[in-house]
Amino acid sequence: MKKEDSDAINARSRSEWVALINEWVHNEVDRKMLVRYLLDGIHLEPLSEEFDLSTVQCQKRVDLAKKQLFKHI
Repeated sequence: MKKEDSDAINARSRSEWVALINEWVHNEVDRKMLVRYLLDGIHLEPLSEEFDLSTVQCQKRVDLAKKQLFKHI
């Protein structure tokens, strides 16, 4: 995770982030992946295995979900 993302994440509580992710990320799988990536610190490779996706697919979905989320905060 990038330093600026990490700093932004640490500026709010976990419950605030979960509420924001639930509000602005409209795909269930993308919400779960984003929580695991941003809040639990799971790297892309284990995340891709967990969700049975390629690492590239996982990265694209996480990036799009992050972009959607950060537009609203």
